Amino acid sequence: MSRITLPAIESATGATADLYAQIKKANGKLPNLYATLGHLAPASLSAYLSAEAVLARASLSRQDLETIKLLVSELSGCDYCLAAHTMLAKMAGLAPETLPRIRAGEATGDAKRDALVRFVRVIQQTRGTLPAAEVDAIRAAGYTDAQLADIAFAYALITYTNTFNRINDTDIDFPPVK
Repeated sequence: MSRITLPAIESATGATADLYAQIKKANGKLPNLYATLGHLAPASLSAYLSAEAVLARASLSRQDLETIKLLVSELSGCDYCLAAHTMLAKMAGLAPETLPRIRAGEATGDAKRDALVRFVRVIQQTRGTLPAAEVDAIRAAGYTDAQLADIAFAYALITYTNTFNRINDTDIDFPPVK
């Protein structure tokens, strides 16, 4: 059960109500993460949503972005984001049987995706202090320097939501991960 109690969503006013309406319009629902952030820190939620919009137009594919978000959520133990990004990864076109392989760091049958998974795992394991050989390897797999910047950006954004959800123990409102 979430550690932070929310007032009724319908009682939101001002910036929070505006954000809730924007999210509902775009997504058809208001996920618990966004409801909680909007209640506590509407400016932070607004900044996060803006950053996600920028990332969506960046150099990585939706599949690459969901690979990063799924893997980091697994590694950090965020059940909420794991459920959300399992669903979003499927919507981005990743095959359901690929998702457990990404989470486990196993071969997926896609060499470029496997290089991304390895790279993100090394970022997590080394807290970002990467050996030069790892940067060389991700470049050799076909990722550009601009994409390296976007990988770091995606990693930072998912780390934010993973951390907040771990603090709150946010109630999961996405399909369970099997």
